[in-house]
Amino acid sequence: MWLVAGIALAAAEMLTGDFTLLMLGGAALVTAGVAGIGDTSIVTDAIVFGVSALALLFLVRPIMLRRFSVPPPTPTNVHALPGKTAKVLETVNDETGRVKIDGEVWSARPLDPAEEYAEGETVYVMKIDGAHAVVWKGP
Repeated sequence: MWLVAGIALAAAEMLTGDFTLLMLGGAALVTAGVAGIGDTSIVTDAIVFGVSALALLFLVRPIMLRRFSVPPPTPTNVHALPGKTAKVLETVNDETGRVKIDGEVWSARPLDPAEEYAEGETVYVMKIDGAHAVVWKGP
């Protein structure tokens, strides 16, 4: 019974990727090994399962989470620009415009084609569309 439970829990881990079911499956396999070596009672099996499950969950699982966790990707290049502020260098309208974003000069156009931003204003980069920064003054 413990062997089947251990294999089923370890297989179910593939659905979560949280290492919790894997640790419980490992505890069930440890219990199956102890029960197989010595003819133990159900109370002893429960104690072995509980102790090994706690040990795996609180000692081994954090190590595995640190080892296998992937940090969230840090946006770079043009993906890092949306949300930044820009200074208008040339009047930005639907046809022309230049802004300075983090020391770089970009061609720009307004988010709303009807709007126009004068030189010296501060705007927000909403997105990058090709070689143009799409900017907005904000509310």
